[in-house]
Amino acid sequence: MPRAHEPGRSVSSRLWDLLFSFDPEHTQLSLADLVRRTGMPQATARRLTLDLLEAGALERTSDNRFAIGLPLWRLGTLAPRAETLRSAAQPFVEDLYTALRQHVQLAVLQDHQAVIIERLSAVNAVGLTSQVGGLLPLHCSGVGKVLLSHSSPAFIDEVLAGRLQRFTPQTIVDPAELRRELASCRSTGTVVVKEELSEGAESVATRIVDGSGKVVAALSVVVAAGSIKLQAAVPSLVASGLGLSRSLGWRPGIPIRTA
Repeated sequence: MPRAHEPGRSVSSRLWDLLFSFDPEHTQLSLADLVRRTGMPQATARRLTLDLLEAGALERTSDNRFAIGLPLWRLGTLAPRAETLRSAAQPFVEDLYTALRQHVQLAVLQDHQAVIIERLSAVNAVGLTSQVGGLLPLHCSGVGKVLLSHSSPAFIDEVLAGRLQRFTPQTIVDPAELRRELASCRSTGTVVVKEELSEGAESVATRIVDGSGKVVAALSVVVAAGSIKLQAAVPSLVASGLGLSRSLGWRPGIPIRTA
């Protein structure tokens, strides 16, 4: 695949490069930011950004930066995988949040990461860097490990053979140790992660299964390290996960399958 500044790139691929420069941590970008993040020549980035602006895909902010436009947000709400899950999950996420008063989040697999599609957070809950729409690594987040453990053996091999970033001293990066943890997660449907992604934050996560037995999402509770015993949150979390899975068509006796 040619780089952004090379002539072989199509116009549509360059437009996507510009749009995907935005993320939950970078919701407003200047033209210079877009040039730097895409590698495009400034003239090309400016011309295409103006095209996106005219189409409403981007909006200009008061300080002459750019942000995603409302038409794109409206289009995003039509994504069936995320919206169907979010709608079905809402009562379970709300009940779990009411019971525990911590972060409760729902995530799905996207390429080689987990994307958060819903979260409820208490005001005094531990600070997190990611937001709704944000991406989490598969090897060291609770939702990521649940999703990875129920993926195909080939996909697991691919992820574990890649670069496993160490985010904290507690991050597990040894492939053999991760395989043992993933096997345990497949068996129990849950996983506990202690300060592997962010120091001071711990999580417990469980799987969400559809009517075919496929794991389609992961539900987790994130707490401040040492604030509560994570095992005490497991029954409520698992009950919510089973309830959501039932609403998606799963029933006891339907075997859990990998992707």
